[in-house]
Amino acid sequence: MIYSMTGYAALTREFEGGSLHLELKSVNSRFLDIHFRLADELRPYEMAVREKISARLGRGKVECRLYFSLARGVQQNLNQEMLAGLQTLEAQVRALMPEARPLAVSDVLRWPGMFGDDGVDFASLGPVVLALADAVLDEFSASRAREGDKLAAVILERSRQMRAVVAQVEPLIPAAQAAFTAKLKQRLEEALGSADDSRVLQEVALFAARIDVDEELARLKTHLDELERIFKAGGAVGKRLDFLMQELNREANTLGSKAAVAEVTQAAMNLKLLIEQMREQVQNLE
Repeated sequence: MIYSMTGYAALTREFEGGSLHLELKSVNSRFLDIHFRLADELRPYEMAVREKISARLGRGKVECRLYFSLARGVQQNLNQEMLAGLQTLEAQVRALMPEARPLAVSDVLRWPGMFGDDGVDFASLGPVVLALADAVLDEFSASRAREGDKLAAVILERSRQMRAVVAQVEPLIPAAQAAFTAKLKQRLEEALGSADDSRVLQEVALFAARIDVDEELARLKTHLDELERIFKAGGAVGKRLDFLMQELNREANTLGSKAAVAEVTQAAMNLKLLIEQMREQVQNLE
């Protein structure tokens, strides 16, 4: 299975007195980077949920939101002692700093512990939280797998296009290089006055070696074979493919630098474009 680092899943579970909502979303990252946004009453469950996420995911910047909503009709009571304390503190601050902005009702209601006995036993919600985390992670992994399949299809199509470029230009190279080498030899003969001059033979031999691209084409095909093998093996492929993109790009650059005929130059440009398109997709794979 191939997984994208981009994914999203969210589920809600009802419990006595309210409901729990867990949401996961992620984007690409070099490493696994998990950020939590959750109610203070649910903070004790952060480590357990974090461990579950770490066990299932390899890479990606993941945002996890866990919060609860009280059921309709459940009475919420303000913590009167805390409310009085906030009122006293605000008066002291404003006595010293009259320009300070007064506390808004929304600020007070969001204050940790402001709600007193709301009828919810958060200490007993562990099994609900963990079961919800497992269910969301199943949905989340399925989401990343669907996206991974799409990315893999795009990359493999680019690989097939690269093979077509190589197959198209490969048969043309020997004749084109021979013609270019013959032209060089003729010019050297005209300049030096003798076809038997050792300098002519040396220059032609050196030039022929410099424009020989058989090794570059062979390595390109080998790297494309490895790319397809990695996809067939599945699992965490992103880092391996990223390295392979560098190798493919190196061969395409060398091919372009050694190009002695227009066909090879155009092939190198086409290959570099396809590699860049693949690299954009690879960066999103786990």
